[in-house]
Amino acid sequence: MTQRRINARDMIVEVESATPDTWVAIEQLQTITVNPGENEETVDVTDMESDGAYEQEIMQRGASMSLEGLALQDSSTGALPAGRARVEAMAGEDKVGSDSLGRVRFRYPASTSWRIWTCTFSLGEQGGATNDKVSWSATITKSGKTTTAAVEEEE
Repeated sequence: MTQRRINARDMIVEVESATPDTWVAIEQLQTITVNPGENEETVDVTDMESDGAYEQEIMQRGASMSLEGLALQDSSTGALPAGRARVEAMAGEDKVGSDSLGRVRFRYPASTSWRIWTCTFSLGEQGGATNDKVSWSATITKSGKTTTAAVEEEE
């Protein structure tokens, strides 16, 4: 088997639509960053038998994903692309409690399975300077354990 470098731009990220198990791509991203250690909590278990060496155990795992790109709108209707519109809907101020949970799935093209998170969605700062395009960003924070699903042939 030949090992090769993976292009960050090839990651596929999809958000679940309002119809369960129906997925829509989150379009035209410039940066995708997965942080598998986000919200990790540890406990110090150092004791007298540790011989002066620090010891710890992980008590909680977590993860997050940051998405960034330029803001996009349909020039005649003002509508957002479908994937971004769904992320923004899930990050809406009325989404609290269990209503704030949605799902995303992601993978690289050679992967045979999707990584699926139940998660919360938060929008980032938007704007720019005089000669910039407006930025768009979102943070997706995993809630619960990661699940997987096989990649379907027609995908």
